[in-house]
Amino acid sequence: MTTAEQLDDRYGRTRRRRGPWIVLIAIGVLLVGAFGWMTVTSQMNSVDSDDLGFELVDEHSVDVRFQVTGASGRDVVCVVEALDEEFGVVGWKVVEIPASDSHSQALSATVPTVSEATTGLVNSCWVA
Repeated sequence: MTTAEQLDDRYGRTRRRRGPWIVLIAIGVLLVGAFGWMTVTSQMNSVDSDDLGFELVDEHSVDVRFQVTGASGRDVVCVVEALDEEFGVVGWKVVEIPASDSHSQALSATVPTVSEATTGLVNSCWVA
């Protein structure tokens, strides 16, 4: 005569253990939480810049108008460039923007150039 334990062993019916599943689910929850936290912190430190226009002052300078959005209460640094008609960089300037309570700021920077520029723009901005 066979016992229930022998039949379970013969046909592969074993007790399922919940311990490994609980550990895997806990690890999954921790990974999702870590990914969510990294996403939130990167968005809190992101800065967006928009070019509003430029004006050629003379052969050796260009005035660039731009708007910085997204970093209220934090210092921001932007790199402003002047380009020639072949899109070569003929001048650039690092602009340090002090912290402000407003979410968006419109700014202007005069960029010195080595030759005549045909445009001016913001290359990148970041939280200092």
